Amino acid sequence: MKKEYPELDQMQGAYKAAVEEWIAVIRKEEALASANHTVAQVDRWEQAHFKEEEARNKVKAAKKKYEAALRAKFFGFS
Repeated sequence: MKKEYPELDQMQGAYKAAVEEWIAVIRKEEALASANHTVAQVDRWEQAHFKEEEARNKVKAAKKKYEAALRAKFFGFS
């Protein structure tokens, strides 16, 4: 079966992959928040927060790109 909008499928796939990565990073951060209350653990938890923020920004960028492509394709504007 031929795909009708391969470029949109690719952007959608990138967005979904970024969301899955973000979910994994959130779970890692949550696991660190549930660990022992040592200084080293708090440092790892804080670092995990920064990684979560980076992943979140990646998701937002992929979503913005995908939404702009959808608007351009179906409504003629971005």
